[in-house]
Amino acid sequence: MTPRFLGLLAAASALALTVPSLAQDSPANAPVVGKTETAKPAPAPQVRTRDLAGTFGGQRIAYKATIADTILTGEEGKAEAVIVTTSYVKTPADPSRPVFFIYNGGPGSGSVWLQMGAFGPKRVGIPSDAKDDGAPPYPLLDNPDSLLDVADLVFIDPPGTGFSHLTPGTDPKKYYGLRQDGRAVAQVIRRWINDNGRWASPKYLGGESYGTSRTAMVVDELEGSTYNDVGLNGLILISTILDFAGREPTPGNELAYIVTLPNMAAAAWYHGKAEAPSVEAIVEEARKFAIGPFATALLKGEDLPAAERAAVRKELARLTGLSETYLEAANLRVTDQRFYKELLRDRGQTIGRLDARYTGKDYDNAGETPDDDPSFYGIDAGYTAAINSWTRETLGYRTDREYQSIGREPGRHWDWSLGGPGRSAYLNIAPLIGQAMRQNSGLRLFNAQGYYDFATPFFGAEYSLKRSGIPQDRITWAYYGSGHMMYVRDEDRAKLSADIRAFIRNR
Repeated sequence: MTPRFLGLLAAASALALTVPSLAQDSPANAPVVGKTETAKPAPAPQVRTRDLAGTFGGQRIAYKATIADTILTGEEGKAEAVIVTTSYVKTPADPSRPVFFIYNGGPGSGSVWLQMGAFGPKRVGIPSDAKDDGAPPYPLLDNPDSLLDVADLVFIDPPGTGFSHLTPGTDPKKYYGLRQDGRAVAQVIRRWINDNGRWASPKYLGGESYGTSRTAMVVDELEGSTYNDVGLNGLILISTILDFAGREPTPGNELAYIVTLPNMAAAAWYHGKAEAPSVEAIVEEARKFAIGPFATALLKGEDLPAAERAAVRKELARLTGLSETYLEAANLRVTDQRFYKELLRDRGQTIGRLDARYTGKDYDNAGETPDDDPSFYGIDAGYTAAINSWTRETLGYRTDREYQSIGREPGRHWDWSLGGPGRSAYLNIAPLIGQAMRQNSGLRLFNAQGYYDFATPFFGAEYSLKRSGIPQDRITWAYYGSGHMMYVRDEDRAKLSADIRAFIRNR
């Protein structure tokens, strides 16, 4: 299950801001990137602004909200892509303030989740206790956890996400891929810095899910091979996926079973199928077992002695809440999809993939895998309604296009190779982050993980970021009692905001 899974991260939040204001709408001066001397007429870019205010981190902040098109052009000057950014900049503008460039994942996910769920000035109100968001209306609430008190915020919808799109005739292969997408986002960031006079500002870069993979590619473009002129202060990774081998439970690949075991233990504990003083306690037990006796047993394969197999099976049952009979039938190797269905089969329930706290009920209880992910369909409607309301009605963006919270086009064409055509047999892009940190002694990294996230398991993030070549003394780790989008839980949204606020202030 390749990065399609990472795309499940999207939907939209829109906020009706507390302070209505007059807008200065400027449809003619959005940035154009590329060779413009011979450019053919490009679509008229939109720039819509609103002057607003709110209270964030305990401070009353006046700010300018701007939704704008950036036109990317090809070598012959033809407009190829329209990239939409939504920025929130404190007024009066202060070039000494940090600026945080933010996107979501997918590939194909719009920035709706982090913008309207976590860091934007407004957020959509959905249940915090892992319950379905139900039917509308979905309230738009003030978001005191927004980071606007410590940084200006620029949300980017990469090509094929949100309202961003390729123009007719543009070859998808030019924009849909690891390198291609990273290059396009880097262009947009560099242009925003130019147009807003922010070269002297401290700069932070980050995203969620595949957005963490994108961060590795973008930092390589900004500080590495392409521009090598945009210095960064920090990378902010939320629900990290860098080493993709941990997400592919194919025959012979034991790593996927190892890195998901601590998640299984956390989910079993949460639903009363395993015992421990706390989720932190059981995941620490599971970490040690996964990297020790469990990994050893899997690597021994058919040479595993019967007594050792029995001991491993017994401990595996204790940690995961699954029966020894089931574990034996699965040859000690339980895929995450099977786990979602099996853990609460006796209750007639399935658990969520993005957030294992959520439960669902399938058409019947006999299948091997769940019908759908209750942690996605439990939140998607609220976010989608919110982002459309916010961008169209409050910010005044005019378009007939649908907002692509989870766009399908990028995933259909995505080039997963770091080199030539095709996908690498072992895709690991964490070394790009290590290289950037080694070459920039001031670059620090913040990594946030939810204990109940199976889409990007926390143990997989630890595994990928603790490899050789990545400076460990500049990494900050943070953990949360929820899943992939930890900010859907009120307590975790406040904690995430406080943790990142401290990270930015501590530069």
